[in-house]
Amino acid sequence: MMTMIQSKRNKNKFQFIAEKPAERVVLFRLALPGDKPGVVEEDIKELELLTNTAGGEVVGAIVQKRNSPDPAHFIGRGKVLELKEILQQENAHTVICDDDLKPAQVRNIARILGDDVKILDRSGLILDIFATHARTPESKIQVELAQLEYHIPRLKGLWQHLERQYGAIGTRGPGEKQIETDRRIIQNQVSVLKKKLKKIERERKTQRRRRKDIFRVALVGYTNAGKSSLLNNLTGAGVHVEDKLFATLDATTRRLSDGASKILITDTVGFIKKLPHNLVESFKSTLAEAREADLLLIIADGTHAASIDDHIKIVHSELDEIEAPESRTLILNKIDLMTKAELAQLKRNFPKAHLVSALKGSGINPLKDFIFGEMKNQSSKGAYNENR
Repeated sequence: MMTMIQSKRNKNKFQFIAEKPAERVVLFRLALPGDKPGVVEEDIKELELLTNTAGGEVVGAIVQKRNSPDPAHFIGRGKVLELKEILQQENAHTVICDDDLKPAQVRNIARILGDDVKILDRSGLILDIFATHARTPESKIQVELAQLEYHIPRLKGLWQHLERQYGAIGTRGPGEKQIETDRRIIQNQVSVLKKKLKKIERERKTQRRRRKDIFRVALVGYTNAGKSSLLNNLTGAGVHVEDKLFATLDATTRRLSDGASKILITDTVGFIKKLPHNLVESFKSTLAEAREADLLLIIADGTHAASIDDHIKIVHSELDEIEAPESRTLILNKIDLMTKAELAQLKRNFPKAHLVSALKGSGINPLKDFIFGEMKNQSSKGAYNENR
């Protein structure tokens, strides 16, 4: 496929460049007894969106019903063979699992699919997306740190070729020595990155102290729920908005004023189901904006009927982990995409939530009134967040 771009040297001239073809990918997931109706389909759809965000094209998907994951292959061996057939039929060379795979499971799957097939799990895919979207020095450090910590327990698989070459399986051959060397190098890098993050966190704390007397609101929520769009509509921020998962990784703060008072509103990194734990750890300095806010607005996509409860629970769970304040209000976004019947059902299910359309502007003015009302309410009680 060819794309026309404008010449950097001469703006009147255009040139054609060949686009790199999208990586063809097959997805797989387990359907376990505890899965709610519709959730498996939503998860596969979300994994496809993650794959598209990473630049891949989904050409097939396998879902297997099991009582528990297979210890050797995660899915059954027969399903792995089925994966192999789909890969050959679709000329694809990448498979992605919707859950985390153990290093041994990756090796066992690779023995069946072949060395030319790339095997990723959900955490590896999310880390790849974060690496692509990181823009500031801080987010780049955070992502690099998370990637290194993700790869430490997987080093053995990277050196399987040396074990085979030297017959060193189960022995301390060259492959094992290389693993030890790499592990030391990575651990040293991790130590350096953590020191850099601590320095950045000290600078952030200094910045936050300067604005400790200003009422602060943090936008938190599931990825692609519309936090950045809402920030733009509330404040005219003009921050980057894209219909992709994790389009925003860096905290962005803007002012909101009613003429008499001003408020600071911060857009934070989005959450997602099965978010890698080391990512949460790495992004704690960014998420400190949420921990130290006076009011948390939890943004959820109202169109995700089957999984909206799970999305909200995930956000609350992550907020509890970082000890965020209990002053939380639910905002259901994208009501412009819903029918009257769907909207009525949403109101019945979440009677205390604010229903808005960050794209069309519906419900924004009542939301502003609520935010300033909450500021006055907390101010009268002297209840601004004590974590600052």
